[in-house]
Amino acid sequence: MRLPREISGEELAKLLKKYAYEITRQTGSHMRLTTTLQGEHHITIPAHKYLKIGTLNGILSDVANHFKIDKNDLIKELF
Repeated sequence: MRLPREISGEELAKLLKKYAYEITRQTGSHMRLTTTLQGEHHITIPAHKYLKIGTLNGILSDVANHFKIDKNDLIKELF
């Protein structure tokens, strides 16, 4: 499935609330999100206007691996 091209870090953080991710801290232009579902898991998202495709792909892969779901299913659910 095709990833969205114009999504910001803040928009992605809001979408990940479905998986109980909450912003735990922000240093400069990076946000640290944490979830405690299925064990504690941390991800870092740049708070940029538009995320690069490779960055978005890496973040979504990391989330999908943590929840042991297919990345395409995660993309369908979020977008």
